[in-house]
Formats: sequence, structure tokens, C-alpha cells
Amino acid sequence: MTATADPTATAATDFTARARNLLRTGGPEDGSSWLEHVLGWTLVVVVAMFVTQVGWL
Repeated sequence: MTATADPTATAATDFTARARNLLRTGGPEDGSSWLEHVLGWTLVVVVAMFVTQVGWL
């Protein structure tokens, strides 16, 4: 008896791989640069300062 690939499992794996590629949001990759982190935290600080000055809470 030889082992053969289950066509249903192979089709499900192919579908999952295609769906994962289609649903990517285009966000940063795993190896994003330090500049993206610095700019992100700068934005957080600026928004926090703005909210504090306006008085929203």
C-alpha cells in the first residue's frame, strides 16, 4: 500500500494559501525599519499632546 496525497487536503491547503495572500493588508513586513517605529511613536506623542491641550478625556 502506498501513501498518496489526499486531494481534499491539498485543495484546502492551496485555497488557504491563496486566501492568505489576498487578505494581506499591505502593512509593514516583519523586518520593518527603525524609522517606521520612531515615526509611529512620534505620531502617538503628538496625538497625545493634542488631546491633552484640547481637553478631551
